Amino acid sequence: MTATRPPAARPGEGAAAGAVAGGAATAGGARARAGLPAPERWLRRTRLVKPVVWALLLIPVARLAWGAYADALGANPIEKIEDVTGRWALRILLLSLAVTPLRRLTGWNAVVRYRRLLGLFAFFYATMHLSTYIGLDMFFDVGDIVEDVTERLWITIGMATFLLLLPLAVTSTTGWIRRLGGARWNRLHRLAYAAGVGGVLHYFLAVKKDVTQPLLLALVLAVLLGLRWRWKRGSRRPEGRTARIAPRQ
Repeated sequence: MTATRPPAARPGEGAAAGAVAGGAATAGGARARAGLPAPERWLRRTRLVKPVVWALLLIPVARLAWGAYADALGANPIEKIEDVTGRWALRILLLSLAVTPLRRLTGWNAVVRYRRLLGLFAFFYATMHLSTYIGLDMFFDVGDIVEDVTERLWITIGMATFLLLLPLAVTSTTGWIRRLGGARWNRLHRLAYAAGVGGVLHYFLAVKKDVTQPLLLALVLAVLLGLRWRWKRGSRRPEGRTARIAPRQ
């Protein structure tokens, strides 16, 4: 039996079919996006949203720069810089830890796209905080710095917290995720929670009078850790129940 060839497509038919298929896919994608909640649709527009996030996260350092220029940082400008950069490092770190709970509670999956940016800005402010302490406060005096670290508990905790953040910042790229593998990378980045605990303790011990803000941040961290523990426990529970009710072989 002789196989018959299908009739050759007329000129322009393939392009037309491709255009129709592309248009259908585009329309389908548009309908899918239209069905999403408004915050999710907005968060997916990373080209528009990311510059806004960058601008918001740079406001504290911009205000410090303007204050330094206008000589408006108060009687102790070094202490002011340390205070502002340290507080914002901790706040942004807790924001990055809140991304997963926010995604799970709201279904806004696109918020995950901003977690790395938040983590890197937390490290940026932590680096500014440490650099101000080493360069402007201690004038790079290694002996005084070592004495401070060994004798003052809050400085010891602060230094340890920065060392926890360092590998997280270094391995935040896609290349490092490939090198380490997803599972190992995730285990490493759980150090962010330990850094959050260290940051709250450092802040609480460093404040000499009003501890309202450290306590509020401690409460936020406690809620985030509580949610993580609850979800982790819940993910294990069905397996245990299934094992108990499974009939014996």
